[in-house]
Amino acid sequence: MRVTDIQRCEIRPGLLVEWMLDPVTVAAATSLPEDRRPPAYVQEAHIRTARSVREDGLTVPTWIGVAFDLPGTVDLDVLQDALRSWTLRHETLRSGFRWDGDTMRRFTLDAQAVALHREVVGDFPDATELAQHLQARFDVTADALRWPNFLYAAVVRDDCTSVYMAFDHSNIDSYSAQRVPAEIHEFYTAGIEGRALEQQAVSSYVDFCEIERSNADQIDETHEIIARWREFINRCDGKLPGFPVDLGLEPGGALPRQKLMEEMLVGADEAAAFESYCRPFGGSMAGILAATSLVVHEIGGQPVYRTVVPFHTRVKSQWMDSVGWYVGGAPIEIPTTQAADFRTVLEMVRAALRANRSLARTPIARVLRLLGSDFRPTSPDLYSIVSFVDARGIPGSGQWTDQKAYGLLRVSYGDQVCAWINRLDEGLHLASRYPDTDIAYKNMRLYVEKLRDVIVSVARNDLTVPA
Repeated sequence: MRVTDIQRCEIRPGLLVEWMLDPVTVAAATSLPEDRRPPAYVQEAHIRTARSVREDGLTVPTWIGVAFDLPGTVDLDVLQDALRSWTLRHETLRSGFRWDGDTMRRFTLDAQAVALHREVVGDFPDATELAQHLQARFDVTADALRWPNFLYAAVVRDDCTSVYMAFDHSNIDSYSAQRVPAEIHEFYTAGIEGRALEQQAVSSYVDFCEIERSNADQIDETHEIIARWREFINRCDGKLPGFPVDLGLEPGGALPRQKLMEEMLVGADEAAAFESYCRPFGGSMAGILAATSLVVHEIGGQPVYRTVVPFHTRVKSQWMDSVGWYVGGAPIEIPTTQAADFRTVLEMVRAALRANRSLARTPIARVLRLLGSDFRPTSPDLYSIVSFVDARGIPGSGQWTDQKAYGLLRVSYGDQVCAWINRLDEGLHLASRYPDTDIAYKNMRLYVEKLRDVIVSVARNDLTVPA
């Protein structure tokens, strides 16, 4: 689905209704014993980063979410049951953390203890005011340093109801969020029809956290994985890589505000032709990375493109239906200036991905801990990313346009560039948040326009695209 912010997801006036965990449910959590399953390294790093930035005097909202429509006049009782059933389906949503000194301890509610509290907030005749209100509510409730850290909302109208759901990132990734509309529609439709919804049990992200952390803890500083990361970081001047163009930032300056850049890169035909050409080399992901290496070299002049590529860690099928943060990162280096043309860069990307993809299974937070480096987080993003996902196979993707479905991200503060490129039925869509400076805007516009040029040239078999 298209990824955007709360201001650009076709918000329309209506009656706002909200759901949170019931106060009785929240109170019950305070006396829960420790759940021995530890946080995932990515969860712990995210929450510690939020605490570190907060201690520096800045609140940086980083929630992600989803928006979509339900047709017709909604039955709020049935919708509430659907939201509760979906919440119970994914254990991470009833699991949280409390601090014990400097140690994070998990607690997890039993399913039967979970209840939702509904509140009718009131009519919002102005769409801009409604968007501002929702963003403010999500900033407070979907916060890394509180629990519960999610909120559900609906804007009710006679012809349809828009559902908005926001979560702290520790519970959910973009792939999980894009699965939400189909699941809620299933629960809601079954409720309206008065039938029980038969679904297979879904594996728990909390269990995955325990398994992944146990595996990561078997690696020590002498492991080859750590040696390869150490070499990569040394070649990045002792830090994780940023986006290799001028962003107009002053060294040591305050964490800047960010802006959103969001648009379609190319249509369906050109996306298909680009994919067809890139398929022998790893598909559109390899193509996007190859094109990016060419473009940032042209803009910034770096002879080698170094980046951390996000990969999902759902390496077993049991995790595919599970809501959680199943993302790791692998370092790659593309010596762009050594290539004569786009095809050669593609070959380099294919080789780098094949050699390094397995490194994404070891959490970066574990790697940094073993390296012993001082990576005290001062920004919500440790490094810049360019992410690619082919979203066409996600359940319900064929209905996203009719449902006005959007993935939501919060654009607040940060000194990195994060770009997400989704392959949709209608083409390639890009969303990026970047520092709000004039220089960053200029260079990000150049990046997007030149990236589009490369994709179109490859799609049209104009393979004279130079390195």
